[in-house]
Amino acid sequence: MSEQGLTHLDADGNANMVDVSDKDVTTRTAIARGRVTMKRATLAMILEGAAKKGDVISVARIAGIMGAKRTHELIPLCHPLALSKVSVEMEPDTNVCAIFVTATAKVNGRTGVEMEALTAVSVACLTIYDMVKAVDRGVTISDIRLVEKSGGKSGTFKA
Repeated sequence: MSEQGLTHLDADGNANMVDVSDKDVTTRTAIARGRVTMKRATLAMILEGAAKKGDVISVARIAGIMGAKRTHELIPLCHPLALSKVSVEMEPDTNVCAIFVTATAKVNGRTGVEMEALTAVSVACLTIYDMVKAVDRGVTISDIRLVEKSGGKSGTFKA
């Protein structure tokens, strides 16, 4: 919450899209992260490339990138952005039977890309679930959060 209250509400409490036309164009970057936990055998199947639906890691990466590009269509008050970069990285961890998903979004614009990075992680995690749910209904998606952002008036944030 900002000093003046929630930015997506007008003086009467109605939802509205924030007017960013007077903001400076700056380079803005956001990094988000999430975790998909599963059975040991499910993770092994993914890492061996043996999932019936195909290459889970590659499909989830592409899905995450696509999700970031469509964030404004999914989150009602988000601005459409001309993203200059979206990357989605997968980090399997056999010790905890999980895949950590990290997304980076970047734009030269008047508003931040936190929602795009968070959407990329969310969609990638959901895609992993979708591709392995037939063999592991206990897959959990957790810990999706913004870990870093830079640019704009509010400056840098690191979790």
